[in-house]
This record gives sequence, C-alpha cells and structure tokens, in this order.
Amino acid sequence: MVTSASTNNDDAPALIDARIAQLGDWRGDVLAKVRKLIHEAAPQVVEEWKWRGTPVWSLGGILCTGETYKAKVKLTFAKGASLADPSRLFNASLDGNARRAIDIGENDEIDPKAFKALVREAVAWNAAPKKKAR
Repeated sequence: MVTSASTNNDDAPALIDARIAQLGDWRGDVLAKVRKLIHEAAPQVVEEWKWRGTPVWSLGGILCTGETYKAKVKLTFAKGASLADPSRLFNASLDGNARRAIDIGENDEIDPKAFKALVREAVAWNAAPKKKAR
C-alpha cells in the first residue's frame, strides 16, 4: 500500500499513479477518470499527497480530495457548501457547513461536463477575495 503522511508535491503525481495501479479495479478507473477531468477543467492544478495517502487537487487552496473505499470513490470538495451545483452532483456530506462530496459507486457515471463546471466553480471560489471575519 502506498502511504506517506505528507510528501513533496513533486512526488504526488507518481504516488497517485501508484494508487490507481494498486487499486487495479473500477475504483482505480474512476479515480483516473476524475483526475483527468480535473486537469482538463483546471490545467494549473497542483496534485498533492496528504493525510496518509489521500490524493488532493489544489489551486489557490484545496479543490477536492479523492478517497477510495471498498464500495465507493469519494470526491470531497473542501468548500463545496459555498459552490453552485446546478447539476446536483453532490450526494454526500450535505449537512456540513463547508464540505460537500460526490460518492461514486461501481456502476455510477459522472457527467463530465457538469463535473468540470464544478471544478471550475471551486477554482473561482478559491481565487475570489474573501471578507475577513470581525
């Protein structure tokens, strides 16, 4: 199993490649597909490897993480509660104040156009000026 608490960003793409290969099943295929869509939506995205083996995609802050479980791939958007999701891709972690997630099961499909729009929305949210709390 590929694990590391946190690693140099230069190593992250290779570690994500290894995770995809290690999974060797539909979860690896899904992770590879969403990774490709993230890069298409945000070509400047930075891949990171955090929290003992979680792929993370960032640009001006965390966009989303890609966790794999036995029955699903979970894409957690750090600021998902603040993002417009007109296609209703978010289907998990819906009651939190910040995060929202997309759980993808073995036979689930994700709309590539809607997913890329959501990634671009996360990029725009990270780039927008924030009001400071008083």
